[in-house]
Amino acid sequence: MQRESSKNLIALCVGLTSVFIVQTMLLVAVPLYALDLGASPLIVGLALSAPYILPLIFAIPLGGLVTRGGGRRVVIVGGIGLTVGPLFVVMLPGYTGLLLSQFCFGISQLIMILGAQSIISGLARGVTLEKYFGWYTTCLSGGQLVGPLLAGWLIDSIEVRAAFIAMGAIAVLGFASGLCSASTILSGHPNCRRTGLFLKGKAIEGAVVEKSLLGYRAQARLLKTNPGVQVSIVLTVAVMFALGAHSSFLPVYLESSSFSAMVIGALISLRALSAMAVRPFMSKIIRRVGGRVYAMIISIGLAGAGVIFTGFTVSVGMLAFFSVLAGVGSGISQPLSVVVLAEHVSLGQRPSALGMRLMGNRGVQFFAPLLLGLLTEVLPFSLTFLIAGLVVFTFLFLTVCLIPAYERKLKEDCTQ
Repeated sequence: MQRESSKNLIALCVGLTSVFIVQTMLLVAVPLYALDLGASPLIVGLALSAPYILPLIFAIPLGGLVTRGGGRRVVIVGGIGLTVGPLFVVMLPGYTGLLLSQFCFGISQLIMILGAQSIISGLARGVTLEKYFGWYTTCLSGGQLVGPLLAGWLIDSIEVRAAFIAMGAIAVLGFASGLCSASTILSGHPNCRRTGLFLKGKAIEGAVVEKSLLGYRAQARLLKTNPGVQVSIVLTVAVMFALGAHSSFLPVYLESSSFSAMVIGALISLRALSAMAVRPFMSKIIRRVGGRVYAMIISIGLAGAGVIFTGFTVSVGMLAFFSVLAGVGSGISQPLSVVVLAEHVSLGQRPSALGMRLMGNRGVQFFAPLLLGLLTEVLPFSLTFLIAGLVVFTFLFLTVCLIPAYERKLKEDCTQ
Protein backbone atom coordinates (compact mmCIF):
# COMPACT_ATOMS: atom_id res chain seq x y z
CA MET A 1 0.00 0.00 0.00
CA GLN A 2 2.81 2.40 0.88
CA ARG A 3 4.50 1.66 -2.46
CA GLU A 4 1.27 2.29 -4.37
CA SER A 5 0.75 5.58 -2.51
CA SER A 6 4.29 6.68 -3.38
CA LYS A 7 3.78 5.88 -7.07
CA ASN A 8 0.52 7.82 -7.17
CA LEU A 9 2.17 10.76 -5.43
CA ILE A 10 5.09 10.81 -7.87
CA ALA A 11 2.80 10.58 -10.92
CA LEU A 12 0.66 13.45 -9.69
CA CYS A 13 3.69 15.56 -8.83
CA VAL A 14 5.01 15.20 -12.38
CA GLY A 15 1.65 15.78 -14.07
CA LEU A 16 0.62 18.76 -11.96
CA THR A 17 4.06 20.37 -12.19
CA SER A 18 3.38 20.82 -15.90
CA VAL A 19 0.06 22.49 -15.05
CA PHE A 20 1.77 25.09 -12.90
CA ILE A 21 4.52 25.69 -15.44
CA VAL A 22 1.76 26.61 -17.88
CA GLN A 23 -0.12 28.69 -15.31
CA THR A 24 2.87 30.84 -14.41
CA MET A 25 3.89 31.21 -18.04
CA LEU A 26 0.42 32.66 -18.56
CA LEU A 27 0.96 35.12 -15.70
CA VAL A 28 3.80 36.66 -17.68
CA ALA A 29 2.55 36.11 -21.23
CA VAL A 30 -1.12 37.17 -20.88
CA PRO A 31 -0.62 40.72 -19.53
CA LEU A 32 2.26 41.39 -21.93
CA TYR A 33 0.27 40.02 -24.89
CA ALA A 34 -2.76 42.09 -23.84
CA LEU A 35 -0.59 45.21 -23.59
CA ASP A 36 0.73 44.50 -27.10
CA LEU A 37 -2.91 44.52 -28.24
CA GLY A 38 -3.34 47.97 -26.66
CA ALA A 39 -5.28 46.88 -23.56
CA SER A 40 -5.89 49.24 -20.63
CA PRO A 41 -5.20 48.06 -17.05
CA LEU A 42 -8.90 47.23 -16.63
CA ILE A 43 -8.89 45.07 -19.79
CA VAL A 44 -5.71 43.35 -18.56
CA GLY A 45 -7.52 42.62 -15.30
CA LEU A 46 -10.45 41.17 -17.25
CA ALA A 47 -8.13 38.93 -19.26
CA LEU A 48 -6.42 37.73 -16.07
CA SER A 49 -9.80 37.07 -14.42
CA ALA A 50 -11.22 35.10 -17.36
CA PRO A 51 -9.80 31.65 -16.35
CA TYR A 52 -11.69 31.76 -13.07
CA ILE A 53 -15.23 32.40 -14.32
CA LEU A 54 -16.14 28.77 -15.14
CA PRO A 55 -14.35 27.28 -12.09
CA LEU A 56 -16.25 29.71 -9.87
CA ILE A 57 -19.51 28.20 -11.14
CA PHE A 58 -18.61 24.53 -11.58
CA ALA A 59 -16.05 23.74 -8.85
CA ILE A 60 -18.51 22.00 -6.50
CA PRO A 61 -20.34 19.92 -9.17
CA LEU A 62 -16.98 18.84 -10.59
CA GLY A 63 -15.99 17.72 -7.09
CA GLY A 64 -18.95 15.33 -7.18
CA LEU A 65 -17.81 14.12 -10.61
CA VAL A 66 -14.39 13.30 -9.18
CA THR A 67 -16.02 11.38 -6.32
CA ARG A 68 -18.04 9.17 -8.66
CA GLY A 69 -15.60 8.77 -11.53
CA GLY A 70 -12.25 8.61 -9.77
CA GLY A 71 -9.29 10.95 -10.04
CA ARG A 72 -7.53 9.49 -13.07
CA ARG A 73 -10.26 10.26 -15.58
CA VAL A 74 -10.41 13.96 -14.76
CA VAL A 75 -6.61 14.18 -14.84
CA ILE A 76 -6.67 12.91 -18.43
CA VAL A 77 -9.52 15.20 -19.54
CA GLY A 78 -7.95 18.22 -17.86
CA GLY A 79 -4.58 17.50 -19.45
CA ILE A 80 -6.12 17.42 -22.92
CA GLY A 81 -7.84 20.77 -22.33
CA LEU A 82 -4.64 22.25 -20.98
CA THR A 83 -2.78 21.17 -24.13
CA VAL A 84 -5.33 22.66 -26.50
CA GLY A 85 -6.11 25.89 -24.60
CA PRO A 86 -2.92 27.93 -25.16
CA LEU A 87 -3.02 27.21 -28.88
CA PHE A 88 -6.15 29.36 -29.30
CA VAL A 89 -3.89 32.42 -29.09
CA VAL A 90 -1.92 31.14 -32.08
CA MET A 91 -4.96 30.07 -34.10
CA LEU A 92 -7.07 33.16 -33.29
CA PRO A 93 -4.81 36.20 -32.76
CA GLY A 94 -6.40 38.99 -30.76
CA TYR A 95 -8.74 39.22 -27.79
CA THR A 96 -10.97 36.34 -28.94
CA GLY A 97 -8.16 33.79 -28.94
CA LEU A 98 -6.79 35.14 -25.67
CA LEU A 99 -10.12 34.84 -23.86
CA LEU A 100 -10.85 31.36 -25.27
CA SER A 101 -7.40 30.25 -24.16
CA GLN A 102 -8.00 31.60 -20.66
CA PHE A 103 -11.45 29.97 -20.37
CA CYS A 104 -10.08 26.59 -21.49
CA PHE A 105 -7.10 26.81 -19.16
CA GLY A 106 -9.23 27.74 -16.16
CA ILE A 107 -11.62 24.78 -16.31
CA SER A 108 -8.87 22.32 -17.27
CA GLN A 109 -6.63 23.38 -14.40
CA LEU A 110 -9.53 23.14 -11.96
CA ILE A 111 -10.42 19.54 -12.74
CA MET A 112 -6.78 18.44 -12.71
CA ILE A 113 -6.18 20.01 -9.31
CA LEU A 114 -9.42 18.55 -7.95
CA GLY A 115 -8.42 15.09 -9.14
CA ALA A 116 -4.91 15.36 -7.72
CA GLN A 117 -5.91 16.78 -4.33
CA SER A 118 -8.68 14.22 -3.91
CA ILE A 119 -6.27 11.35 -4.61
CA ILE A 120 -3.51 12.63 -2.33
CA SER A 121 -5.84 13.47 0.55
CA GLY A 122 -6.83 9.79 0.64
CA LEU A 123 -3.27 8.47 0.83
CA ALA A 124 -2.57 9.24 4.52
CA ARG A 125 -3.45 11.35 7.57
CA GLY A 126 -1.71 13.49 10.17
CA VAL A 127 1.99 14.23 9.78
CA THR A 128 2.31 11.84 6.83
CA LEU A 129 -0.41 13.71 4.96
CA GLU A 130 1.35 17.01 5.74
CA LYS A 131 4.53 15.55 4.24
CA TYR A 132 2.72 14.28 1.14
CA PHE A 133 1.13 17.66 0.48
CA GLY A 134 4.44 19.31 1.31
CA TRP A 135 6.19 17.35 -1.43
CA TYR A 136 3.29 17.73 -3.86
CA THR A 137 3.20 21.50 -3.46
CA THR A 138 7.01 21.62 -3.60
CA CYS A 139 6.82 20.17 -7.10
CA LEU A 140 4.11 22.66 -8.03
CA SER A 141 6.35 25.47 -6.80
CA GLY A 142 9.08 24.05 -9.01
CA GLY A 143 6.70 24.47 -11.93
CA GLN A 144 5.93 28.01 -10.79
CA LEU A 145 9.67 28.68 -10.67
CA VAL A 146 10.35 27.44 -14.19
CA GLY A 147 7.27 28.93 -15.88
CA PRO A 148 7.92 32.68 -15.58
CA LEU A 149 11.60 32.30 -16.48
CA LEU A 150 10.77 30.23 -19.53
CA ALA A 151 8.02 32.62 -20.63
CA GLY A 152 10.24 35.65 -20.14
CA TRP A 153 13.06 34.07 -22.14
CA LEU A 154 10.76 33.02 -25.01
CA ILE A 155 9.11 36.45 -25.18
CA ASP A 156 12.42 38.34 -25.16
CA SER A 157 14.17 35.90 -27.54
CA ILE A 158 11.38 35.12 -30.01
CA GLU A 159 7.89 36.59 -29.46
CA VAL A 160 5.00 36.28 -27.08
CA ARG A 161 3.12 33.68 -29.17
CA ALA A 162 6.09 31.33 -28.91
CA ALA A 163 5.39 31.13 -25.18
CA PHE A 164 1.83 29.95 -25.85
CA ILE A 165 3.05 27.23 -28.24
CA ALA A 166 5.50 26.03 -25.58
CA MET A 167 2.66 25.87 -23.04
CA GLY A 168 0.70 23.47 -25.22
CA ALA A 169 3.72 21.19 -25.59
CA ILE A 170 4.48 21.17 -21.85
CA ALA A 171 0.88 20.39 -20.92
CA VAL A 172 1.16 16.97 -22.61
CA LEU A 173 2.75 15.74 -19.37
CA GLY A 174 -0.46 16.64 -17.56
CA PHE A 175 -2.60 13.89 -19.03
CA ALA A 176 0.17 11.35 -19.77
CA SER A 177 0.29 10.30 -16.10
CA GLY A 178 -3.31 9.09 -16.26
CA LEU A 179 -3.07 6.93 -19.41
CA CYS A 180 -3.23 3.17 -19.50
CA SER A 181 -0.02 1.42 -20.47
CA ALA A 182 0.45 0.93 -24.21
CA SER A 183 0.50 -2.88 -23.87
CA THR A 184 -2.78 -2.84 -21.94
CA ILE A 185 -4.49 -0.71 -24.60
CA LEU A 186 -3.17 -2.71 -27.59
CA SER A 187 -4.14 -6.02 -26.05
CA GLY A 188 -7.68 -4.84 -25.42
CA HIS A 189 -7.29 -5.86 -21.80
CA PRO A 190 -10.68 -5.78 -19.99
CA ASN A 191 -9.08 -4.07 -16.98
CA CYS A 192 -7.89 -1.04 -18.95
CA ARG A 193 -10.25 1.17 -17.01
CA ARG A 194 -8.70 0.04 -13.75
CA THR A 195 -5.07 -0.31 -14.82
CA GLY A 196 -3.05 2.87 -15.15
CA LEU A 197 0.45 3.33 -16.48
CA PHE A 198 1.23 5.48 -13.43
CA LEU A 199 -1.88 6.15 -11.33
CA LYS A 200 -3.10 2.97 -9.69
CA GLY A 201 -5.50 1.58 -7.09
CA LYS A 202 -7.57 4.20 -5.27
CA ALA A 203 -6.47 6.87 -7.74
CA ILE A 204 -8.62 5.15 -10.36
CA GLU A 205 -11.55 4.06 -8.24
CA GLY A 206 -14.74 6.06 -7.88
CA ALA A 207 -17.16 5.95 -4.96
CA VAL A 208 -20.90 5.74 -4.43
CA VAL A 209 -21.98 8.72 -2.32
CA GLU A 210 -25.40 10.11 -1.48
CA LYS A 211 -26.31 13.10 -3.63
CA SER A 212 -27.21 15.02 -0.48
CA LEU A 213 -23.50 15.16 0.41
CA LEU A 214 -22.30 16.54 -2.92
CA GLY A 215 -24.35 19.58 -3.94
CA TYR A 216 -24.17 23.30 -3.23
CA ARG A 217 -26.50 23.01 -0.24
CA ALA A 218 -24.36 20.28 1.32
CA GLN A 219 -21.23 22.42 1.01
CA ALA A 220 -23.07 25.45 2.39
CA ARG A 221 -24.07 23.38 5.45
CA LEU A 222 -20.51 22.16 5.80
CA LEU A 223 -19.14 25.69 5.64
CA LYS A 224 -21.70 26.91 8.16
CA THR A 225 -21.17 24.17 10.76
CA ASN A 226 -17.59 22.93 10.41
CA PRO A 227 -14.92 25.20 11.97
CA GLY A 228 -12.10 23.28 10.26
CA VAL A 229 -13.63 23.97 6.85
CA GLN A 230 -14.17 27.63 7.76
CA VAL A 231 -10.56 28.14 8.80
CA SER A 232 -9.29 26.32 5.69
CA ILE A 233 -11.36 28.47 3.33
CA VAL A 234 -10.44 31.79 4.98
CA LEU A 235 -6.76 30.81 5.05
CA THR A 236 -6.60 29.94 1.37
CA VAL A 237 -8.71 32.94 0.28
CA ALA A 238 -6.50 35.36 2.22
CA VAL A 239 -3.27 34.15 0.69
CA MET A 240 -4.75 33.72 -2.79
CA PHE A 241 -5.81 37.37 -2.71
CA ALA A 242 -2.21 38.32 -1.92
CA LEU A 243 -0.89 36.09 -4.70
CA GLY A 244 -3.52 37.41 -7.10
CA ALA A 245 -2.41 40.98 -6.47
CA HIS A 246 1.27 40.07 -6.72
CA SER A 247 1.01 37.89 -9.83
CA SER A 248 -1.58 39.83 -11.79
CA PHE A 249 -0.29 43.38 -11.51
CA LEU A 250 3.40 43.03 -10.78
CA PRO A 251 4.06 42.45 -14.54
CA VAL A 252 1.92 45.49 -15.44
CA TYR A 253 3.59 47.63 -12.77
CA LEU A 254 7.10 46.61 -13.80
CA GLU A 255 6.37 46.92 -17.53
CA SER A 256 5.29 50.49 -16.90
CA SER A 257 8.68 51.04 -15.24
CA SER A 258 10.51 49.62 -18.30
CA PHE A 259 11.59 46.30 -16.78
CA SER A 260 12.31 43.51 -19.29
CA ALA A 261 10.12 40.40 -19.51
CA MET A 262 13.04 38.34 -18.22
CA VAL A 263 13.35 40.43 -15.04
CA ILE A 264 9.59 40.29 -14.52
CA GLY A 265 9.65 36.52 -14.91
CA ALA A 266 12.61 36.22 -12.53
CA LEU A 267 10.81 38.14 -9.76
CA ILE A 268 7.69 35.98 -10.10
CA SER A 269 9.87 32.86 -10.14
CA LEU A 270 11.62 34.01 -6.98
CA ARG A 271 8.30 33.90 -5.18
CA ALA A 272 7.80 30.33 -6.38
CA LEU A 273 11.36 29.41 -5.35
CA SER A 274 10.69 30.71 -1.85
CA ALA A 275 7.50 28.67 -1.61
CA MET A 276 9.29 25.59 -2.91
CA ALA A 277 12.13 26.01 -0.41
CA VAL A 278 9.85 25.83 2.65
CA ARG A 279 7.36 23.17 1.55
CA PRO A 280 9.53 20.04 2.05
CA PHE A 281 9.96 21.17 5.66
CA MET A 282 6.33 22.15 6.21
CA SER A 283 5.72 19.66 9.03
CA LYS A 284 8.87 20.74 10.87
CA ILE A 285 8.06 24.43 10.41
CA ILE A 286 4.54 23.92 11.77
CA ARG A 287 5.93 22.19 14.86
CA ARG A 288 8.69 24.79 15.29
CA VAL A 289 6.31 27.78 15.30
CA GLY A 290 3.99 26.11 17.82
CA GLY A 291 1.41 24.24 15.74
CA ARG A 292 -0.99 24.74 12.86
CA VAL A 293 -2.78 27.75 14.35
CA TYR A 294 0.38 29.83 14.63
CA ALA A 295 1.49 28.65 11.18
CA MET A 296 -1.78 29.91 9.70
CA ILE A 297 -1.42 33.35 11.28
CA ILE A 298 2.24 33.73 10.30
CA SER A 299 1.66 32.61 6.70
CA ILE A 300 -1.15 35.13 6.12
CA GLY A 301 0.94 37.88 7.72
CA LEU A 302 3.92 37.14 5.48
CA ALA A 303 1.77 37.06 2.33
CA GLY A 304 0.16 40.39 3.24
CA ALA A 305 3.54 41.96 4.00
CA GLY A 306 4.81 40.80 0.62
CA VAL A 307 2.12 42.79 -1.17
CA ILE A 308 1.42 45.88 0.87
CA PHE A 309 4.56 47.92 0.01
CA THR A 310 5.32 46.50 -3.45
CA GLY A 311 3.99 49.54 -5.29
CA PHE A 312 6.21 51.94 -3.36
CA THR A 313 9.52 50.79 -4.87
CA VAL A 314 11.20 50.05 -8.19
CA SER A 315 14.28 48.63 -6.49
CA VAL A 316 14.92 45.10 -7.74
CA GLY A 317 16.34 44.16 -4.33
CA MET A 318 13.24 45.31 -2.43
CA LEU A 319 10.89 43.76 -4.98
CA ALA A 320 12.80 40.51 -4.60
CA PHE A 321 12.46 40.73 -0.80
CA PHE A 322 8.68 41.23 -1.06
CA SER A 323 8.48 38.30 -3.51
CA VAL A 324 10.23 36.09 -0.96
CA LEU A 325 7.79 37.12 1.79
CA ALA A 326 4.80 36.32 -0.41
CA GLY A 327 6.39 33.03 -1.46
CA VAL A 328 7.11 31.83 2.08
CA GLY A 329 3.58 32.77 3.17
CA SER A 330 1.98 30.83 0.33
CA GLY A 331 4.45 27.97 0.74
CA ILE A 332 3.11 27.26 4.21
CA SER A 333 -0.53 28.25 3.86
CA GLN A 334 -1.71 26.47 0.73
CA PRO A 335 -0.76 22.87 1.59
CA LEU A 336 -1.79 23.46 5.22
CA SER A 337 -5.21 24.66 4.06
CA VAL A 338 -5.78 21.43 2.11
CA VAL A 339 -4.61 19.25 5.01
CA VAL A 340 -6.93 21.00 7.49
CA LEU A 341 -9.88 20.62 5.12
CA ALA A 342 -9.15 16.98 4.29
CA GLU A 343 -8.99 16.00 7.96
CA HIS A 344 -12.28 17.70 8.88
CA VAL A 345 -14.58 16.07 6.31
CA SER A 346 -15.51 12.49 5.51
CA LEU A 347 -13.97 10.60 2.59
CA GLY A 348 -17.13 10.86 0.50
CA GLN A 349 -17.45 14.60 1.09
CA ARG A 350 -13.79 15.36 0.42
CA PRO A 351 -13.75 16.01 -3.37
CA SER A 352 -16.79 18.32 -3.18
CA ALA A 353 -15.34 20.10 -0.14
CA LEU A 354 -12.06 20.54 -2.02
CA GLY A 355 -14.16 21.87 -4.89
CA MET A 356 -15.67 24.43 -2.53
CA ARG A 357 -12.18 25.44 -1.43
CA LEU A 358 -11.11 25.84 -5.06
CA MET A 359 -14.30 27.79 -5.76
CA GLY A 360 -13.23 30.23 -3.06
CA ASN A 361 -9.76 30.41 -4.63
CA ARG A 362 -11.15 31.02 -8.08
CA GLY A 363 -13.59 33.60 -6.77
CA VAL A 364 -10.68 35.58 -5.37
CA GLN A 365 -8.61 35.06 -8.51
CA PHE A 366 -11.55 36.32 -10.59
CA PHE A 367 -12.46 39.39 -8.54
CA ALA A 368 -8.98 40.46 -7.40
CA PRO A 369 -7.62 41.36 -10.88
CA LEU A 370 -10.88 43.14 -11.77
CA LEU A 371 -10.89 45.09 -8.52
CA LEU A 372 -7.21 45.96 -8.74
CA GLY A 373 -7.50 46.77 -12.44
CA LEU A 374 -10.33 49.20 -11.67
CA LEU A 375 -8.32 50.78 -8.84
CA THR A 376 -5.29 51.11 -11.09
CA GLU A 377 -7.40 53.12 -13.55
CA VAL A 378 -7.93 55.82 -10.93
CA LEU A 379 -5.14 55.34 -8.37
CA PRO A 380 -1.34 54.97 -8.56
CA PHE A 381 0.16 51.48 -8.24
CA SER A 382 1.41 52.30 -4.73
CA LEU A 383 -2.13 52.70 -3.38
CA THR A 384 -3.42 49.70 -5.32
CA PHE A 385 -0.91 47.34 -3.70
CA LEU A 386 -1.46 49.02 -0.32
CA ILE A 387 -5.21 48.37 -0.50
CA ALA A 388 -4.56 44.76 -1.54
CA GLY A 389 -2.34 44.27 1.49
CA LEU A 390 -4.95 45.75 3.82
CA VAL A 391 -7.54 43.31 2.45
CA VAL A 392 -5.19 40.42 3.26
CA PHE A 393 -4.75 41.65 6.84
CA THR A 394 -8.55 41.89 7.16
CA PHE A 395 -8.68 38.17 6.36
CA LEU A 396 -5.97 37.62 8.97
CA PHE A 397 -8.22 39.24 11.58
CA LEU A 398 -11.11 36.99 10.49
CA THR A 399 -8.88 33.91 10.83
CA VAL A 400 -7.94 34.89 14.38
CA CYS A 401 -11.65 35.24 15.21
CA LEU A 402 -12.39 31.71 13.89
CA ILE A 403 -9.55 29.98 15.72
CA PRO A 404 -11.28 29.49 19.13
CA ALA A 405 -14.13 27.49 17.52
CA TYR A 406 -11.60 25.54 15.46
CA GLU A 407 -9.63 24.58 18.57
CA ARG A 408 -12.80 23.55 20.44
CA LYS A 409 -13.72 21.25 17.54
CA LEU A 410 -10.26 19.69 17.64
CA LYS A 411 -10.61 18.97 21.36
CA GLU A 412 -14.04 17.41 20.80
CA ASP A 413 -12.67 15.17 18.06
CA CYS A 414 -9.79 14.06 20.29
CA THR A 415 -12.12 13.08 23.15
CA GLN A 416 -14.46 11.05 20.96
